[in-house]
Amino acid sequence: MNITNLKVAIVHYWLVNMRGGEKVIEALLDIFPEAEIFTLVYDKSKISDKINSRKIHTSFVQKIPFGVSKYQNFFPLFPFAMEQFDLSKFDLVISSDSGFSKMALTNSKQKHVTYCHTPMRYAWDKYFEYLEENNLGFIKKLAMRVFMHYVRLTDLASSFRVDNFIANSKTVAGRINKHYRREAEVIYPPVDCARFTAAPPPEEAAKDPFYLFVGQLIPYKKPDIAVRAFNELGLNLIVAGTGQMEKQLMKMAAPNVKFIGRAEDARLLNLYQNCEALIFPNEEDFGIVPVECMAAGKPVIALNSGGASETVVDGKTGVLFDGCDERSLITAVRRFIALRSGFRAEDIREHALGFDNEVFKTKIRAYFEKL
Repeated sequence: MNITNLKVAIVHYWLVNMRGGEKVIEALLDIFPEAEIFTLVYDKSKISDKINSRKIHTSFVQKIPFGVSKYQNFFPLFPFAMEQFDLSKFDLVISSDSGFSKMALTNSKQKHVTYCHTPMRYAWDKYFEYLEENNLGFIKKLAMRVFMHYVRLTDLASSFRVDNFIANSKTVAGRINKHYRREAEVIYPPVDCARFTAAPPPEEAAKDPFYLFVGQLIPYKKPDIAVRAFNELGLNLIVAGTGQMEKQLMKMAAPNVKFIGRAEDARLLNLYQNCEALIFPNEEDFGIVPVECMAAGKPVIALNSGGASETVVDGKTGVLFDGCDERSLITAVRRFIALRSGFRAEDIREHALGFDNEVFKTKIRAYFEKL
C-alpha cells in the first residue's frame, strides 16, 4: 500500500488526557500528518499541541451538558455515538481502541485497521475483579451484570468490522485471539526514551536509598501490595500518584512509605534516576512506566505477567516475580538486593531503546506499506 497520498481517519475513544493511547495518536500523526481525528469527547486544555493542531471531530456526546467532564456517565450512548461518524471519504481508517473506537462504520472499499490497547478489561478479563473491587452496591452490581452482557455482545460484533488488528503486546494479542478469535500483529507502543536519560554514576552511596511506585492509586494498580510489602521490609518506598485508595493507603503505611502525589516530568525523571528500583506489582496490557524507568537506567521489580513480562528481562534489566501478593514481592525485593551489583545502567537503557518512539514509527510505517 502506498501510504503517501492516502486519506486517513484516526478514531480514538476520547481525548481528555495524555496517556499511552494518546501517545500512539501523536506517533500516528507523524506518519499521517494530514489525518483527521474522530473522538467521542475532547478537552482541548488537557491535550498536547500536536493533537490540538489537527482537525478533530467530536460526537454528539460533546454537546450534552457535562458530556466532557462526566463523559463516563454516558457510557450506554458510546456505541451509537461512534456509529454516527461519516468516514466515507477516507481510504484508511485507523481505530485506536480499548472498546468503542472499532465500532466506527466503514464501507467495503475502505481498509479498517485497529491498534488495540486491549479488549475491554472490565467486560472480559477483569470483569469479576471489577465487580468486587469497585465497591458497587447491590443495585449497581446487578445492573452492571445485566448491562455488561450486552456490552460483550456488542464488542464481539464490532470486532468483525475490523480488517486487521495490531496488538500493543503479546498479552493483548492473546486476548484478541481469545475473545474475538482474530490474529493480531504485535507492535509495541511508543515510549519517549529521550526524556528519560540515565544519571552519571554516583560518587558515593545514596544517604537515603528508596524504591519507587508510580501509578494511579486504584485497586487495579495494586499499590496496597507495594505498601504492605515495604511496611514489612522497612525499606524506603516513595509512592508517586493519586487516586481513590490514597487515604486508605496512607493510613496503613509505615513511616518508611512516603506519598508525594502526582510527579510531573522533571521530578519523575529525578525519581527514576535516583531510585534503587521501580516496584510494579500489577498486570498491565503493556506498561509504559517500567520502560520509562529502564530508559533512565534503573531496574524494575515487576509481576511476571502482562506487558512487564515482555519488557523486563529477569536478571538483566530487573527482577520478575510470580504471585500478585506481598509475600512474593518481598521475596523479589530480597532477590534484587542480592543481585543488585550485577545490574548495569547502560545495558538497561539500551534494552529500553528497543521500545522508543522511532522504533514504533518505523514498524507502523512498514506495516501499512505491506498491506
